[in-house]
Order: sequence, then structure tokens, then C-alpha cells
Amino acid sequence: MTEVLFYHLQDMLLENVLPPLLEKSLERGWRVVVQSTSEERADALDAHLWTYRDDSFLPHATWRAADAEDQPIVLAVEGGNPNRANVRFLIDNAALPADCEGYDRLVLVFNGDDDNALGAAREAWTDCKSRGFEVTYWQADERGRWQRRN
Repeated sequence: MTEVLFYHLQDMLLENVLPPLLEKSLERGWRVVVQSTSEERADALDAHLWTYRDDSFLPHATWRAADAEDQPIVLAVEGGNPNRANVRFLIDNAALPADCEGYDRLVLVFNGDDDNALGAAREAWTDCKSRGFEVTYWQADERGRWQRRN
């Protein structure tokens, strides 16, 4: 059964939140696709994941790479699963993939300060619930730690 996690960003930047979530995915041995809605955003994240920390980087490639299927993390702008990922992150209001059931986990990261993003997340929540997926909602506390909310 596909598990769907909704991460609600408020007063937080995706660039600060995404790398630790990806690190946790890799620690669990998962392969990941991160889907955005524009090539510019994917390219910006590509550069960021190499430099977000002085002492570390996240091994990854974009969907354009000849060896994308061998990468633990692939940044994409379209559907498809180039690296046989079992986790798909959806950012920037990227739509749920047609093959939701093909993933162990979907992670929707949305900007709570954007009305369009809130509306898209609510629609995705309703869609996922109606399909019988296990859905959870996460929000950061005042210390920036993720807490599951009801």
C-alpha cells in the first residue's frame, strides 16, 4: 500500500527542508525521484544538492543524465521512474503520478504560504484518501522539527 506524506512548509524554504529528507531516504536504502514543475527549478536543485553543506553532498543526477537509471536520486520534471525509485517527492505543486501505486511512498512538499499550493495539496489529500492510501500530515514545530498532525 502506498503511503503518502504531506509536508507543510511555513516560513521555511524547500532548499533547507529537502536535503535532510533526501538524506533520510538514502539512509533507509531507498531510491528517490524528486519531481518539480520546471527545468529551471530542477537545475537549481541540482546545483544546490552538491553544495548545500560544506561537508557533504547528495549523490544525484537530473533526468537528462545518461546514467540516470544508476543514480540514487533523480531530479525530474515529468512522470516516469528513470531510476526505479520507490519514493517520489513532489514539489512546486507537481501532480500525483499516474502510477502512484508503483511507489512505497509519495512525499508532497507544499508551501503553506501559497494559496494555490494549499489548494493543490488539499485536492491531492482528497484524491489519495479516496484511493485508500495511508496519508499523514506533517508540520514543523517552533524548533523546526517535523511533527505528525491530525
